[in-house]
Amino acid sequence: MTLEQLLIFLPAALLLGASPGANNLLAFISATKAGWLQTAKGIFGRLAAWAVLVVLVSLGLDVLLRTSELAFVALKWVGVAYLFYLAWQFWTADVSTEIEAPEVSMLIRREFFTLMGNPKAYLLLTAFIPQFVNDGAALMPQLFVLGALYLLVEGMAALLWVSAGTLVGARALTPLRRRIVNRASAGLMGTAALLLARTEKAA
Repeated sequence: MTLEQLLIFLPAALLLGASPGANNLLAFISATKAGWLQTAKGIFGRLAAWAVLVVLVSLGLDVLLRTSELAFVALKWVGVAYLFYLAWQFWTADVSTEIEAPEVSMLIRREFFTLMGNPKAYLLLTAFIPQFVNDGAALMPQLFVLGALYLLVEGMAALLWVSAGTLVGARALTPLRRRIVNRASAGLMGTAALLLARTEKAA
């Protein structure tokens, strides 16, 4: 990758990473309950998932998703089901007592499985990153370097959403306001699930 390509890649990756997708909405919601530090630790689950995706794409999983309607649909509906499950958890959360911050391990698992169940994430790697691959150099090292750079940018973008969620500070709210935050959170995750359900496999 040339310096010119890098200067294009980094801001483009930041825009993609900061877009309001399911994982960023999840980070925002988690931060309203767990605070900045706990949620920031949970982001490692997302970064681990991206690392797994880079490896899977390099092994050809993206080809399977682009050519197999069954594989694409199966992965999509697993992701939709998981997002609806999270929405239900937020909707039914108890607000009568003081909020207990979620365990970091739970936040990590949520971030990991939310990303792994999103076929758009796989296709993003194949549609975006290859644009910056130099045809005259070995493919695999470039994919891993670009993947690592994207992980760094994705982490920075995620922290922006974590910071925004922390400002809402649901832990300091009254039970009524906590219920409103929880219901709004459920609505956001449900919307993310519906948008994912409408995703079609590229021709």
